[in-house]
Amino acid sequence: MSIVAIGLNHRSAPLGLLERMALSADDAVKLSTEVDNGAAVSETVVLATCNRTEVYVHAERFHDAFEDVRRALAMVTGVGAHEFDQHLYVHYADEASAHAFQVAAGLDSAVLGEHEILGQVRTAWERARLAGMTGPVLDLLFTHVLIGGKRVRTETEIGRRTASISQAALELIDAEGFSLDGARVLMVGAGEVGAGVMAAMARRGDIDLVVANRTRTTADALAADLGATVADFGDLGPELALADVVVAATAAPTAVITPELADAADLGSRPVLLLDLAVPRDVDAAVARRDGVALLSLTDLQAFASRNLEARHAAAAEARTVLDTQIDKYAAAGTAREVAPLIGELHRAAEAVRQSELERLGKRLGPLDDKQREALDALTVGIVKKLLHEPTVRLREASGTHQGDRLAKALRELFDLS
Repeated sequence: MSIVAIGLNHRSAPLGLLERMALSADDAVKLSTEVDNGAAVSETVVLATCNRTEVYVHAERFHDAFEDVRRALAMVTGVGAHEFDQHLYVHYADEASAHAFQVAAGLDSAVLGEHEILGQVRTAWERARLAGMTGPVLDLLFTHVLIGGKRVRTETEIGRRTASISQAALELIDAEGFSLDGARVLMVGAGEVGAGVMAAMARRGDIDLVVANRTRTTADALAADLGATVADFGDLGPELALADVVVAATAAPTAVITPELADAADLGSRPVLLLDLAVPRDVDAAVARRDGVALLSLTDLQAFASRNLEARHAAAAEARTVLDTQIDKYAAAGTAREVAPLIGELHRAAEAVRQSELERLGKRLGPLDDKQREALDALTVGIVKKLLHEPTVRLREASGTHQGDRLAKALRELFDLS
C-alpha cells in the first residue's frame, strides 16, 4: 500500500475548468466520502481551494484508487471525466508526500509562498480526521506536513514578504488609486479568502465594514470577529449603492452581482471597486464594463502578489532546505512505524526461545541461588541482544525500499514469524 496524490491546479488546468470543478466545503465532504468508500482506498484527505482540487489517499492498488478518485470527481463536480483527464496530475509514494510538503509551504501556489494555504491544509486534514477517513498513514504525513509548513514561515524570509492574497489586496487597492481611509467596504459572502482580506482591512482601521451572506449566522460570526455590521443578503442592491469597495467571495455556482442588480444599485454612478475573489466568479463580466466600475479578479491579485520574484525565489530555496529536513524526519518516523511491529515480533520470538531454554536448562542444573540465576539471565539476554542487533539495524535502515521488503520477508521465513 502507498500514498497517492491526484488533482488539478492552476498550473495543470485552465481557469474555466478550475471554476467548474471548484468544491464547496459540503462538496469536499461528498468527494471524500465517495473516494473513501472505494474498495482500494483505506484513508482519504481532500484539499479544495480556489486554485486546486487534490485528493490524497492511502491505497492498496494504485490503478483502482485512481479510477475511484476519477469517478468521484466526475460525480461530485458534474464535469465529465473526459474533460479533465488530461489536466490531472498524479504523484505516487515519496513523490506524493513530497508534493504535500510543497503545497503546505506555499511552494506550489500561484503566489509563491502564500500564507493561506497552510490553514487550508490543516482544515482539510481536520475535516477528514473528524469524519474518520484518516488513519496512521495520512495522519503521520499531515502532522509532519503542517510542521514543515510552519517551519518554512518562521525560519525563512519567504514568510516575511508580501505573499498572501490578503496583503496583496490592500496594496493593489492602493495601487489602483482607491483610498480605504474612511471607506465603506461591503463583503458579499463569507469565503475564507475574502474573510482574510476583510480581516486585513479591519486591522488597518478607519474602515466601515459590512458583511452580507446568505446564511445570517455565518455573517454574524464573521462580523463579530471583524467588528463589522451585518446586512441582509436580500438588501444587496441598496448596500451596493453605498459601498466604495466590494469584496465578493461567495460559493455560488453563478454570478451574484448581475447587470440587473447593478442597475438596481445604480452601480457606477460614482467610483466603486469590485474585488472578485470567488471561483467561479461572483461578478458578471458585463458589470465591469460600466462607467465608474473597476474590477479586480483573483488572477489580478495573484499576479500583483508575485512581484519581487527574484527575492522570493531565493527565499524559496531556503524553504526547500527546511522542508528537506522535515521530510527526513517524516521518513524516519514512517520507517519506525513500518518496521516496529516486525522488530517487536522478532524480539518476542527470541525471548520466548530464551525463556524456554532457561527452563529446560534449569531442570538439568538443579537449584540455583539468586546470584547464579541473575548471572545466567544477564548472560542469555546479552547473547540474544547481540544476535538481533545487526538484523534490527539493517531492517530499520532499509525500511521503505525494495531491499527492506526482501529483508522483512526473509526474517519472517527464517524465524517463522506471522
